[in-house]
Amino acid sequence: MAADETALEASTPADTAPGPAGKAGRDARRIEAWSVVWMLLALAIWGWFVFLMLSDYGPEVSSYQGTQAVCRGPLIEPSPQDRVCRGDELRQWPALLGILALAFVATVAAAATMVYAKVLSRLAPNDGAGTRPQA
Repeated sequence: MAADETALEASTPADTAPGPAGKAGRDARRIEAWSVVWMLLALAIWGWFVFLMLSDYGPEVSSYQGTQAVCRGPLIEPSPQDRVCRGDELRQWPALLGILALAFVATVAAAATMVYAKVLSRLAPNDGAGTRPQA
């Protein structure tokens, strides 16, 4: 009976083993998954911000060079002179600064959760299998 129990304990992987080592490993992987989600959200918000800053918008006009939008991006032309360009609220500086702040918060959350996941995985007690000796 004792041989069967030791064989069962030896075949159980460390991440599913009961106790603090298994729980800490699961917590580290869960936090790492959240850090990936935060990172993807931050990248999406940064992409949206860059798109709003650089892309042309507004009604299109035809010329001998082809059709192009009347209004240039806020980074290219910070204060448009046309009244039609001032109608898009997302292209105005207060909204753009709000999106920038949101991107910054998501980036900080992604970095913090990634660091926390790495610290958790380092602090998790391991069973000694697969560890290299310190030189």
